[in-house]
Amino acid sequence: MNTSGLRGFFVTGTDTGVGKTIVTAAIAAALRADGLNVGVWKPVQSGAPLGSGVTDAERLLRASGIDDRPEAVAPFTFAAPLTPLLAARSEGVELTLAALREAGEPLVRRYDALLIEGAGGVAVPLTEDAFVADWATRLALPVLIVARSGLGTVNHTLLTAAYLRQLGLAIAGVVLNDGADNPATGGADDPSVTSNAELIEMYGGLKVLGRFPRLVHEPGPRELADIARRMLNLTTLREGVSAVSAFSAARYVHTENGEEDLQ
Repeated sequence: MNTSGLRGFFVTGTDTGVGKTIVTAAIAAALRADGLNVGVWKPVQSGAPLGSGVTDAERLLRASGIDDRPEAVAPFTFAAPLTPLLAARSEGVELTLAALREAGEPLVRRYDALLIEGAGGVAVPLTEDAFVADWATRLALPVLIVARSGLGTVNHTLLTAAYLRQLGLAIAGVVLNDGADNPATGGADDPSVTSNAELIEMYGGLKVLGRFPRLVHEPGPRELADIARRMLNLTTLREGVSAVSAFSAARYVHTENGEEDLQ
């Protein structure tokens, strides 16, 4: 494993409400259906208490079919619908990147790879001295960008990608989400939708992995995995996680006295 012991992808958005949670869950469901040992991690979330059924962690677990406790997936949960920095401050909690990383250690040990969902966009204040982008840099994982599919997404996606590249982060690709709330344009009904992927790839040098459809209900893991397979090009993500799983399976070798040891 790498020096941090962490493998997988960091999932960010061009804004809040763009559909990071459902896209993350769908990809996790599809990869797990392929037999890969993939988990999900939402290091910090705000806007509702655990047990309400509407937190990102609870939605991630329901939709991906992963049997974990919500408090394990989201070690830091705050009720106030505020940016993590302010939500934590309102409850007298001081968030640090070190504390976030330590809280995720059980997940890092349990899974070969993790899909780690950020909070809002990359310039969201996370701690007293760090943005979400700084957290992504600390994790040093390839980044998957989730964006609205309608008008305005080219600008937001290219700005997000430019910031991530400035920090030296690799971008695994972009997923456009038809179901993202976009009151100004009506989402997928916007006539710009059909050309946005082409413009993002042309001007940003980014790979658009597909368009996630608008959902009229909350699908289960099997249905969600099927949607992900049909609508998204998962090759890059599957290959990355498959390589991790193969590496993990080969970490132990038999020594001359028959004992197993790390390679």
